[in-house]
Amino acid sequence: MTKSERPDPTDTPLIGDEEFTTITVRGAREHNLRNVHLTIPRDKLVVITGLSGSGKSSLAFDTIYAEGQRRYVECMSSYARQFLGVMKKPDVDVIEGLSPAISIEQKSIGLSPRSTVGTVTEIYDYLRLLYARVGVQYCVTCNLPVRQQTIDQIEDTLLAYTDHVRVQVLAPVVKGRKGHYRELFDQFRRQGYTRVRVDGEMKELSEGMQLARYKVHTIELVVDRLNIDRTSPRRLRESLEAALNLGDGGMMVLREEEDGTWTDTFFSTSYSCPSCGRSYETPAPNMFSFNSPFGACTACEGIGFVTDFDLALIIPDRSKTIAEGAIAPLGKKRDTWLWKQVLSFCKSQGIDTMVRVAMLKPDDLEMILYGTEGSIDVQYSDQTVKHRYIGVLPSIRHQYEQTGTASVRKSIEKYFATQPCRTCKGARLKEAHLFVRVGEKNIYDTTIMDVVDAEEWFSHISERLSDRQNIIAFLILKEIRERLRFLRDVGLTYLSLNRSARTLSGGESQRIRLASQIGSQLVGVTYVLDEPSIGLHQHDNRKLIASLKHLRDLGNSVIVVEHDREMIEEADEVCLLYTSPSPRD
Repeated sequence: MTKSERPDPTDTPLIGDEEFTTITVRGAREHNLRNVHLTIPRDKLVVITGLSGSGKSSLAFDTIYAEGQRRYVECMSSYARQFLGVMKKPDVDVIEGLSPAISIEQKSIGLSPRSTVGTVTEIYDYLRLLYARVGVQYCVTCNLPVRQQTIDQIEDTLLAYTDHVRVQVLAPVVKGRKGHYRELFDQFRRQGYTRVRVDGEMKELSEGMQLARYKVHTIELVVDRLNIDRTSPRRLRESLEAALNLGDGGMMVLREEEDGTWTDTFFSTSYSCPSCGRSYETPAPNMFSFNSPFGACTACEGIGFVTDFDLALIIPDRSKTIAEGAIAPLGKKRDTWLWKQVLSFCKSQGIDTMVRVAMLKPDDLEMILYGTEGSIDVQYSDQTVKHRYIGVLPSIRHQYEQTGTASVRKSIEKYFATQPCRTCKGARLKEAHLFVRVGEKNIYDTTIMDVVDAEEWFSHISERLSDRQNIIAFLILKEIRERLRFLRDVGLTYLSLNRSARTLSGGESQRIRLASQIGSQLVGVTYVLDEPSIGLHQHDNRKLIASLKHLRDLGNSVIVVEHDREMIEEADEVCLLYTSPSPRD
């Protein structure tokens, strides 16, 4: 071949130029498709429509999407494929011009009770980052902004304990990270330390000690164990300095109580209340995650709801007295240990058990049901026994958890119902973390607003922040506003960010995933949707079409299975399928 006969490189079709301007399907026979041939333009809004049973979903999802996803996954390593799984090759002769495909079907986003609109759209992830970076921690007790605490103030707090009380000084060295930490344990052992607390359990440091590598661990080094001595605080001071140095400004003090149990108190040179001196952790994103043990409410474990006693079932008739059996699981007055406790407690508090429950003070009824601090004198077998009154419902729950009899458990279960958590009131987070505020709102307050109110609030939040906070939060707020706008554009203005994903309809779930994909700003992708207009008002339908066109304008192919007339009219191309009465092509 001479030089003049060689092909010009500029004449060779490039990816996305002439060779890949269409998606070509030849001989599609998946499910009820009968050797279908068609050509679909790329980077266009294409609607596939037709009668029920004509094979619309078989063509869009089981053929085009399945093959696009299969080819994309096969390009990955064998290690990645074992987690993703390779889809079955569809029954088709040839498909050309495919790009990686994403399916947005009418199905539930997830069955996890932890999934919310905020987590699915990733708005909540940006909220956690916002509150960790510009949030102001307030004291739970005094409601005052916290400030840094010096080592002298920490020492004075500990010396105020009862003289000769036993304490352990711990340094948090690992917090919520995976790893075996063998080298770290060896380093501590060489430095002369003998004990660590791993995931809440005290352990002796030994040679070759290591943890499960792929589990999340929290490790606290026991720096010292000593008795508080006001006359000689030098050892305490040295231990505090060592713990704060190892714990990057944070430390834990375990104090032994009179009953032999140990209580934890966190101290930090970063944050503490100027009034009561209570210390707080430095705000971090995982503190606002109800999927993390560091942020989740300990009572409901971040669910927001618990299976607990329903007061409507516990006290079905408030016209009765307690002695007459107004508290259903307690029953009428009789000679039992629990009744003896109730009668002794009511006597000590001056509560009349012969008064109708409706006439009792709410606080008195609360104490009878859930108990109080302190002990009461209970008459038992001709002697007085000092006993802590924990309440009727905790006593019955203890019986439910300890009994091995199915009939007893069944008799108690009829009083159970799903109730908002009494500790966090449905907010899912620990109390201290709900006292971190941005613009006078905590993170839960921002999630209970609907999309319209949230978008309005975040549009003006900059006015409530300082110049430094605005610089830090600029990009975070930009992402939050954009994603809220995407939810508004697909007609989901009535949803709140804390709405459980399990309660969404198929159409709502699909539009939420659509909003997430618009926010991801991907290009060169084939999106396949299944009737996204179902359940939408006509006004919102126009917003949905505009969102699909925006997805197309980014440089993506959008294929929609749809019957809506307006959607069909606004499409760039329409593919009409019909059921052939004969087995011919």
